[in-house]
Amino acid sequence: MPRKPNTAERRSQIVAALLAEIAVQGYARASVQAIARRAGLAPGLVHYHFRDKEEILLELIASLARVARAREAALAAAATTPQERLQAWLDARLASGPGAAPDAVAAWVMIGAEAVRQPEVGRAYRAVLNEELAALTGCLQACLAARAKATAQAPRLAAGLLAFMEGAFQLSSAARELVPEGFAAGMAMQFALRCIDAEPPAGRPAREDAV
Repeated sequence: MPRKPNTAERRSQIVAALLAEIAVQGYARASVQAIARRAGLAPGLVHYHFRDKEEILLELIASLARVARAREAALAAAATTPQERLQAWLDARLASGPGAAPDAVAAWVMIGAEAVRQPEVGRAYRAVLNEELAALTGCLQACLAARAKATAQAPRLAAGLLAFMEGAFQLSSAARELVPEGFAAGMAMQFALRCIDAEPPAGRPAREDAV
């Protein structure tokens, strides 16, 4: 009896091929034929598993989000304090070392551009960022509370760190020579800690100009 095709394995193979094509060629030039060649498959098999290139891109967005969460879980396994969990969150997305994926960073930058052009991609992209923002806000609230600081500004601080993260991705992808190697995770943590230190004690109103 012939072995049944492994649909999940094939789909992952195609998504990985799209990621690699985007990192090298950009999304516009990543044709289904190019994706098929990189995956070592016939174009018809790509179309069997995915309606079109946009559907592969949507699956890539979900895949990149899962990879980031898995790396964070691994890095946070030994964390015992809110600050260590925040560091794990930032390292999972910004630090080099095991699990780091420069191609994924380049692909995410391209996805951000496509999110402006394609409504369905934009919805998926914003959904991932909303999840990231909620998780980061929770990390920061825990850090603030652990230092007996007011937590009202945690959403704004989280938005600032998320903007830093997206900007770091853009720089590392398009102008890597302009920034020091491995700067992003450490600087993001320094910014976070300085902002946390600047917050008033719990029970006192936050400053009007607080981050």
